[in-house]
Amino acid sequence: MSSALQQLQAELPVALVHGVAADVSTAPGCRALIEAAGEVDILVNNTGIFEPKEFLQIPDEDWARFFEVNVMSGVRLSRACLPGMLRRNWGRIVFISSESALHIPKEMIHYGLTKTAQLALSRGLAELTAGSAVTVNSVLPGPTRSDGVEEFLQAMARQSGTSVDHLASQFVKQYRSTFLLPLFARVD
Repeated sequence: MSSALQQLQAELPVALVHGVAADVSTAPGCRALIEAAGEVDILVNNTGIFEPKEFLQIPDEDWARFFEVNVMSGVRLSRACLPGMLRRNWGRIVFISSESALHIPKEMIHYGLTKTAQLALSRGLAELTAGSAVTVNSVLPGPTRSDGVEEFLQAMARQSGTSVDHLASQFVKQYRSTFLLPLFARVD
């Protein structure tokens, strides 16, 4: 964590930056984060995990772990922050979900299910806060070549015997044919 803080302080020298190490996949971890953060005006629920795995090979433990990380972290943190936001009549809760919430990937059904649950949670909270100056929204990005996706692509490239760059260039066409980006931008 200290390297992340150092990088932020270097890039934003006038910002007041603090770090908290907490496992938000657990109730105690969420409590530790909230206690350290104090009152929160803007909550971005961006914690998430994914992995490609055949449906028949996903054990109950993986389902539970995905739900704890991808869904319950947002439930717990939103539940902790929402009362203060409503009391102050201002706040923002943003869930970083995924287009996989609407187009469940066959190689990551457990991930897609949690992203759909996250979307339902954000929609319910938006209904709950209607009429106040507290808003709740979800962002549903498509495939992004992050560190985690890079590892996913490397594993797929090893299995298919092709290069990572070639696989990345073909990924949307081959594995996410319902993704809308090709309608608006050239993807090749």
